[in-house]
Amino acid sequence: MPNAKVLEQKKAQVASLVEKIKNSPAGVLVDYKGINVADDTALRKELREAGVEYSVVKNTMLKFAAQELGFDGFIEHLHGTTAIAIGSDDVVAPAKILSKFAKDHENFNVKVGFLEGAVVPVSKVDELAKLPSKEVLIAQTLYSFNYPIMQLAIALNAIAEKGEADQEALVSTLVAEKTAEAAE
Repeated sequence: MPNAKVLEQKKAQVASLVEKIKNSPAGVLVDYKGINVADDTALRKELREAGVEYSVVKNTMLKFAAQELGFDGFIEHLHGTTAIAIGSDDVVAPAKILSKFAKDHENFNVKVGFLEGAVVPVSKVDELAKLPSKEVLIAQTLYSFNYPIMQLAIALNAIAEKGEADQEALVSTLVAEKTAEAAE
């Protein structure tokens, strides 16, 4: 039986984990066994640059956190080695980076994920991974807002150019008529 000090530390770890998961829009649990130090370092660097918090977690701590959060879908995946990646700003970043890494490393596997307070299976994590990044989605949205205005500007420019061409043709015709009248 652990002493009171150790028990309090473990309760604090669980509470911290609960708070992180609760305040995060998305995250992914992975089985990281079989990767070497160089690959792990590269993965951690990529995740850090994307604003994703990645850490190895004891299954028992995560089990207590999952029970407190009502994430019963986590519990069946809590065996072997477990690490959790928690996204803050970009919802798809953890799924995108870890799914790509899992494809390149055969022993590295995505176990389960969570999105907006609900547990999602690996298939949903893979779907999230296929989504464009937040910046790309914002750019696509802004482009769709600007597209009608851009088309209007193109149409007005074409009308103006056509009007100038018609005006030049009219001037050429009038000059030719005046020249012909003067020549008579």
